[in-house]
Amino acid sequence: MRAFVVVMDETEEAGAALRYASRRAALVNGEVHLLALVPQQNISAFGAVQATLEQEAHERAEMLAHGAAGNIFSESGIMPTISVRIGNGQKVVTEFLGEHGETAALVLGAAAGGHPGPLVAHFSAHAGSLPCPLYIIPANYDENHRLG
Repeated sequence: MRAFVVVMDETEEAGAALRYASRRAALVNGEVHLLALVPQQNISAFGAVQATLEQEAHERAEMLAHGAAGNIFSESGIMPTISVRIGNGQKVVTEFLGEHGETAALVLGAAAGGHPGPLVAHFSAHAGSLPCPLYIIPANYDENHRLG
């Protein structure tokens, strides 16, 4: 089954990417996979503090992803698969794509105005070496736009 991977966070552009991916998946009888990223904490001198901060961030990312999944399910009838990973965003996404050969596309949201965001900048610069197409969705994407 074709899977559309969306990197999920609390930004407007991530929401636009998720709406696009879910509509696209519905059109092709595919699925949506939410990848919630948790930045790794660098407080090595205080291991217990680092572990607590990472656990709290993990729980917040999971809660955010589950909320988004519920919204998508109610709108499109597709229940996304959710993965929460800790680490550098570019590295985590690259590893995730390597592990999931069923990925039809990596769907990222671009911030409105200015810099599009670190993941969009990185993956658009490396689009030719990705194992799947890269879709970049503008933050103000009109979801009533007809998908082909």
